[in-house]
Amino acid sequence: MLYTDKVITNIIQRTPNETEFHQAITETLMPIKSIIEESKIYQELSILERIIEPDREIKFRVTWRDDAGKIHVNRGYRVQFNGALGPYKGGLRFHPSVDIGIIKFLGFEQTFKNALTGLPLGGAKGGSDFDPKGKSDFEIMNFCQSFMNELFRHIGASTDVPAGDIGVGAREIGYLYGQYKKIKNIHEGVLTGKGLEFDGLPGRNEATGYGLVYFCEEMLKKSVNSLENKTVCVSGAGNVAIHAVEKSIAYGAKVVTMSDSTGWIYDKDGINLSIIKDIKEKKKLRILEYNKIKSDSQYFEGKFDWSIPCDVAMPCATQNEILLDFAKNLVKNKCIAVVEGANMPTTLEATRYLVENKVLFAPGKAANAGGVSASGLEMSQNSNKSRWEFQDVDVKLKAIMKNIFVNISQRAEEFSRKHDYIFGANIHSFIEVTNSMIKQGI
Repeated sequence: MLYTDKVITNIIQRTPNETEFHQAITETLMPIKSIIEESKIYQELSILERIIEPDREIKFRVTWRDDAGKIHVNRGYRVQFNGALGPYKGGLRFHPSVDIGIIKFLGFEQTFKNALTGLPLGGAKGGSDFDPKGKSDFEIMNFCQSFMNELFRHIGASTDVPAGDIGVGAREIGYLYGQYKKIKNIHEGVLTGKGLEFDGLPGRNEATGYGLVYFCEEMLKKSVNSLENKTVCVSGAGNVAIHAVEKSIAYGAKVVTMSDSTGWIYDKDGINLSIIKDIKEKKKLRILEYNKIKSDSQYFEGKFDWSIPCDVAMPCATQNEILLDFAKNLVKNKCIAVVEGANMPTTLEATRYLVENKVLFAPGKAANAGGVSASGLEMSQNSNKSRWEFQDVDVKLKAIMKNIFVNISQRAEEFSRKHDYIFGANIHSFIEVTNSMIKQGI
């Protein structure tokens, strides 16, 4: 059995219930398997065994009280996956689906995503199985304060800098940061995604969605194309999806779909983003409300199936949302590009089918790196005790996303794999992380 296969088989046997983690490892290592096998140093230094094992996994109890006085217990996690390139960096996710396997998958992905940015960032992820939906502001504050009562021991501006993720937005970051300051009695850039009033970065909310579109445009330009006059399908209706829609429209595209956990909408005339923002950002309602306001649109209950014809697909909801049958829908409808806005939103089988059918594929570790890139910029702003303008941040973000594309494109061509951006992203980030690990010793 080859070295790569042996390591993957072993980790699956050792962690039998962590399927998303196994998928992330397989998606990263298998496309570059031939390169790994050619270099004896990886096996001699047990690089794969070291790179798939987190530096540390932290699990803790979070006890909090609801408005009725009832006490609840949730599980909290922080996985500091790899610190070879810099301080640990990665978001916090509050969602009922969160378990150690999910956090490890996200932390592993984050390690390589951060390596692509060119910024000095290690990889981490954290969160809890707490569900913020339906909770009052006071209950969310109670939970966040209890969560930080344990997390503060493991983080710091030069150690580990968490950010937001699903279920953790500006409100939650504010409560978490307030508790950290209360405990530590220090004002430092220990969290990113903070409010502008306390050293947040202008443009941080927009960064992942905008960065996704900047990357997409670079990829299309490489194929002598652009987003202008293209029909785009977007899944999700959260922060990433909304800003991906906003920037796609600015580039001259027509976005016709969005979705949430209950259903999805199709607007043949193009999504009216002001209605979406009012529904989702202000009123916190379901996407069904769009159809009530814009009656010529269509609403469908259940999971978005990618059956609407489009030129470009941007999955921006959650992991494994594009299944094989959905990929077949995209190919049948002559989709030219899939650009991942979420973390690992396409299954292995679906990814393989899309690539085999010559669909341009932008993997999430590259395409959605705008968020962590902006987080890195926020860390720099905090370190310098300065304040930046939105326009400055947007220029820097666009340059970072272009640089990511150029690097992975050149890596792919270096190995005679032109337009294979999955291979390019995986091999470039792998080389960046492993070179650093080798130089720092065992």
